[in-house]
Amino acid sequence: MISKNEAQALYEYYDKLITKLTEAKLALVKGGVKSYTVDDRSLTRFDIDKLSKEIDEAVNKRAEYAAIMNGKKPRRAVGVIPRDF
Repeated sequence: MISKNEAQALYEYYDKLITKLTEAKLALVKGGVKSYTVDDRSLTRFDIDKLSKEIDEAVNKRAEYAAIMNGKKPRRAVGVIPRDF
């Protein structure tokens, strides 16, 4: 498990990433630009679906690190096996 300081750094990273990706998506959706550059990536209108998925993933990761900072354990995946009795 990571420390609270590492979780804080990762939380801030994902927070900035969400801001950048949201700005890119809004610029592309408004139609004022044909392409948008985020860091070293060039995005076009065709990348809007991909951007939406990346934003969702970043929001989930940010929430995970926020939980760690607040002393909660990260969520675990649990599988359910249906059985006939």
